[in-house]
Amino acid sequence: MIFTRRQFGATMLGAAFVGLATRAYANLPFTGKNEVTGYGELVSDPGRLLDLPEGFSYKVISRMGNLMDDGMVVPNAADGMGCIDLGEGKLALIRNHELDHRQLREGPFRSRVDADFKAYDRLSNETKMPIPGGTTTLVYDMATGKVVEEYLSLAGTVRNCSGGITPWGSWLTCEETALEAGEGVGKNHGYIFEVPANHKGLVDPVPLNAMGCFVHEAVCIDPRTGIAYMTEDRGDSLFYRFIPKVKGKLSEGGTLQALVLKDIDDTRNWDGEKIGLGESHRAKWVTLDDPERSAGELRERGAKMGATLFARGEGIFWDEKEQQLFFTSTSGGAKKYGQIFRYKPSKKEGSRGKQGKLELFLESQDAAVYNLGDNICVMPNGHLMVSEDQYTDITNNHLRCVTPDGKTYMFGRTRIQTEFAGACFSPDGSTMFVNLYSPTTTFAITGPWDQVVSG
Repeated sequence: MIFTRRQFGATMLGAAFVGLATRAYANLPFTGKNEVTGYGELVSDPGRLLDLPEGFSYKVISRMGNLMDDGMVVPNAADGMGCIDLGEGKLALIRNHELDHRQLREGPFRSRVDADFKAYDRLSNETKMPIPGGTTTLVYDMATGKVVEEYLSLAGTVRNCSGGITPWGSWLTCEETALEAGEGVGKNHGYIFEVPANHKGLVDPVPLNAMGCFVHEAVCIDPRTGIAYMTEDRGDSLFYRFIPKVKGKLSEGGTLQALVLKDIDDTRNWDGEKIGLGESHRAKWVTLDDPERSAGELRERGAKMGATLFARGEGIFWDEKEQQLFFTSTSGGAKKYGQIFRYKPSKKEGSRGKQGKLELFLESQDAAVYNLGDNICVMPNGHLMVSEDQYTDITNNHLRCVTPDGKTYMFGRTRIQTEFAGACFSPDGSTMFVNLYSPTTTFAITGPWDQVVSG
């Protein structure tokens, strides 16, 4: 039997932390192999949560059901997450919760909330409860290694999957849904919302409509131009960019566009190779008017205009050192084990002249080497950290690293049937934070990050 993340979360919720060490296929064999040494072989975790290489250790800093400072509880379904420096040794970890309108029991509310509770949308039934999706913010003290504050920071949104940090200190959280008003909710969904890291409590839930209504997954911003690049989690998804009218002020509108590659209408390689490994292609972009229309319509319209197709665009991350970005295509490739693309913007990106180039950086031919990569981040050493997202009979999700020349190695392995999500690093590179999706478990991981072997 293959579980979806939603089915598994609902099934296991009542036993979230009871018998965690023995549940969900924990004793079945693992598969996976390194193409390069990396940090070495994984060491079995006595706590049966997270296997890591020798010298690395984790601590759990937040769990589903914990009481937060605002009286709410930590929701389930922890997904994308961003780390933002607050100064004076404090960090903000802004964490998504991928809950839809039917998952009220897994949300943050312990009881009914007031009618004036600051939420984007509510259930359309008699309860009028806020939709349980949104974000939580953790304030982490690097000196003590502890969470000093934790609170709900966005409420009333649907399936907040991934997102991305901004150069001006906020988190962009993305709704991965095409849910429309009348389908159990009062408003359309499929938008991006901005959560400033230094805001205490709930932010005003304002959708960034000009960035498009579609099944958003993740976003990253080129700090040089302010252009936002966005992925879409559909089997026939597009790759988008948003050129803001005012750099750093996404709420003031801009232009939404979809990527077009000359002579390549489909990068998935499902029906024969259309884009080869290492190939680099100059980008063109088509403008999508009326970006606020229903979530499915935008993708279809873009494809008719010649936009290139991708297989489930998911994690995306800006590489500050190399001035480029990487994004995953979770089920891309001839064997559908996943692809990673690299986009290098041009110096005239977003204006007249040559645009950037897209390259197929990785296409997996072996599930034991790389399988269904989802969330992604660039590590301090320039390697990629990718969270696998597979739900199979054997618990087999890894944190998988990729070297600059496209070779992979394992960094972590979960012992329970769920996925990793939201990996991100502290500004000094000493600590990686990452979630287990369900039940929500957030880790701080430390160790000899500089001792990686790439050969």
